[in-house]
Amino acid sequence: MDGKRVLVTGGAGFIGSNLANHLAADNDVVAVDDLYLGTPENLHDDVEFVDASVVDDDLPTDVDVVFHLAALSSYKMHEEDPTTGARVNIEGFVNTVDQARQDGCDTVVYASTSSIYGSRTDPSPEDMAVEARTGYEASKLARERYAEYFHNHYEMNLAGMRFFSVYQGFGGNEAHKGEFANTVAQFAEQIANGESPELFGDGSQTRDFTHVDDIVRGLELAAENELNGVYNLGTGESYDFNTMVEMINDVLGTDVEPVYIENPFDIYVHDTMADISKIKAEAGWEPQISFEEGVERVCAPYK
Repeated sequence: MDGKRVLVTGGAGFIGSNLANHLAADNDVVAVDDLYLGTPENLHDDVEFVDASVVDDDLPTDVDVVFHLAALSSYKMHEEDPTTGARVNIEGFVNTVDQARQDGCDTVVYASTSSIYGSRTDPSPEDMAVEARTGYEASKLARERYAEYFHNHYEMNLAGMRFFSVYQGFGGNEAHKGEFANTVAQFAEQIANGESPELFGDGSQTRDFTHVDDIVRGLELAAENELNGVYNLGTGESYDFNTMVEMINDVLGTDVEPVYIENPFDIYVHDTMADISKIKAEAGWEPQISFEEGVERVCAPYK
């Protein structure tokens, strides 16, 4: 993208700030965030920051493209206050998109979630049957249905991106998330400080770990190609947590053993893997950062 005016909601958060900083090199970018789980310290000086909530009136939606990433972004956050979760994740989405529509913007790229696929060791395609087992998943599925409405009724382009386990590390823009940061970031921080990471069960659960730089490219390409519908952003590969801990130890030259604990969650996705054939075909996107390289990047600040 070049020469566009762009709004990024959740723009001071982890993914949002990476996207805003990247786009600001060639575009006029405004980041909206209520700082529930974000910090303007993540943003470069060339990004305009607005302290506001996506449920507010008069959002800065007079733009060419909206990237709507604002959300209560985890099962735990949502279950602690389901009403607020629904208000932010659903009402905030409708409010932001409708204000953008009224201001003449017809291109929206928004965050959905891969957790709606449940636990699968096979790659999950976008057209498979999904269900909401948590309030968080219900809120993201509601976004996808409202996106269909805006597309069908107003002929807008809305691309819902189902992210798979996005990481960068505490040396990037994840540090402010603390316990809500990706396990790669948390485990690297712990191992680098000689602390044993806690793994649920036997550590055999798997994730399709996707570096945030690849996510940012996918979001930008979705906007440039004016995609409509839902798309996976992952790598198509999965690693179990035991292997991840071994890889971090190898890079850091440490030998910190994990501790195995009982899984405290009633609802837990054990395995994830993306089928990325759809976005590859429609936008030419595929991941460029292998998990090996990603772990190296996460661990670099500790070496």
